[in-house]
Amino acid sequence: GGEATIADARAFVEKVEADYLAFYEYAARVAWVYENFITIDTEYLNQKASAEGTKKAVAYANEAKKFNDLDLSGEPDLARKITMIKQALTLPAPEQGRGADELSEITTRLSSAYSSGTIELDGEDTALDDLEVRMGEIRDPAKLEEIWTKWRQVGVAMKPDYSRMVEIANDGARELGYADVSELWLSKYDMPPDEMAAEVDRLWTQVKPLYDQLHCYVRAELNEEYGDDVVPLDQPIRADLLGNMWAQQWSSIYDLVAPEGADIGYDLTDILNEKDFTPVKIVETGDAFFQSLGFAPMPETFWERSLITKPEDRTVVCHASAWDLDNKEDIRIKMCTKVNADDFQTVHHELGHNIYQRAYKGQSILYRDGAHDGFHEAIGDFIGLSITPNYLRQIGLLEDSQIPPASADLGLLMNQALDKIAFLPFGVTMDKWRWQVFSGEITPETYNDKWWELREQYQGIRAPNDRPGDAFDPGGKYHIPNNVPYLRYFLSFVMQFQFHQAACEQAGWEGPLHRCSIYGNEEVGARFAEMMEKGSSQPWPDTLELFTGTREMDGSAIIAYFAPLMAYLEEQNATRACGWAREG
Repeated sequence: GGEATIADARAFVEKVEADYLAFYEYAARVAWVYENFITIDTEYLNQKASAEGTKKAVAYANEAKKFNDLDLSGEPDLARKITMIKQALTLPAPEQGRGADELSEITTRLSSAYSSGTIELDGEDTALDDLEVRMGEIRDPAKLEEIWTKWRQVGVAMKPDYSRMVEIANDGARELGYADVSELWLSKYDMPPDEMAAEVDRLWTQVKPLYDQLHCYVRAELNEEYGDDVVPLDQPIRADLLGNMWAQQWSSIYDLVAPEGADIGYDLTDILNEKDFTPVKIVETGDAFFQSLGFAPMPETFWERSLITKPEDRTVVCHASAWDLDNKEDIRIKMCTKVNADDFQTVHHELGHNIYQRAYKGQSILYRDGAHDGFHEAIGDFIGLSITPNYLRQIGLLEDSQIPPASADLGLLMNQALDKIAFLPFGVTMDKWRWQVFSGEITPETYNDKWWELREQYQGIRAPNDRPGDAFDPGGKYHIPNNVPYLRYFLSFVMQFQFHQAACEQAGWEGPLHRCSIYGNEEVGARFAEMMEKGSSQPWPDTLELFTGTREMDGSAIIAYFAPLMAYLEEQNATRACGWAREG
């Protein structure tokens, strides 16, 4: 055998690249069919492909260890590729034994338990996408509590599978040289894991004052609506009252908390319906936005192959997603699009993923990804920040006379804060909980209690009722049973404002940040493309710098964007007791 050489390392990387190029397309097509036709057979095929992918990634990651002592300082690209190979897995399995198969069986079971979960509501079997809509519309606390509680029963059966999955994945992570899965997840940010964890705390500290003011204001408004019994002013807010199944975004209760006299004057959902928008037309509108920045239109195959509306005749995964099937031109979205303002936003977001996928297709297969996982999520949301009244006027959805006056900006900002600011602590708690689960700090016995402790600590919310001993409430949120790391969303919510601020500066925008839209700006589009084309081929600070001129993630753009709202909230909260610390 002898010592491994640079030539060996290069040959190894080329072998992995060639294999992944072929395998990813196969696995993506299997997953596409499974998510679009959930049957016992497609579930079997998906499980098989996923186990094969895990085994491959585990074997390559372990093989990559033989280059650990090789001096690659003169070969930064080769060194980076080897690191990518080691960190390819979200959930590694041990190389020997049945680990990979068992892990795949468990993760498929967890995913299907979530996707096929329904509850009995008013005598009818009701699926999650309808329940989500109901949570935003109903204003009866008893009914909200019923839906909220019943949906969480879907998690109960997941708990033994989940804790077993944690054991297997931790074994796999240790084999790769990580303390546990949390260290592996935190290693994917081009810096030591503990430094990255500290970064998260730093960013949260930057934005927390805004959240605290929003929480205080919303609690007081809900108290006016529901009274002291339902919303006591000295306690965390009941999680089922915030218009969302997970209390992660609160814009559905805008009508309950809207600032006086700040009516934005139009309802995008109504306008889309009046103008006879269809789901396909919403997607075409999103595509036109990217074309206005100089990007090529979506290919013909996108329109032929995407799933844009929910089929009547079969079970599909409705959770919106963007796909790249052949790492070339076969990009698609899969979503059960409804004609409303939310999905209008979501479409811009999902197409952002597709635009990014297409931008970096010239990179090595190992680099066809976001600069870090937060980039991918931030790209589409950053575009969504340009969905301003002015943009809606430019594309013919608003008349000049319907453009809201400056006084209405408070309404627009409040509506956005209910989504973007309310989300931040949720974005932090999801993975803080999992990091502690993987590190063993939280055990299966304390899964649920610790979940609520974190949600109270960061979000200031509580469960509407005492949770039963067998509850596994985290299982009621897609990303937990589907093992999608969540830190990316928190980072993306910070970065989308940072991108927006940089883009508006490039465009020479002078006014308030929240009124800026980059629609039609090809110069910004060109710089944006330059950042996306890099994929993950270099450390993310280098890529961030290309577009924003800075190497650090920064929450100050959010603060700047919401400055008018912050002033309003502080004024409204001046005489209120804010906070939710419990005694004893």
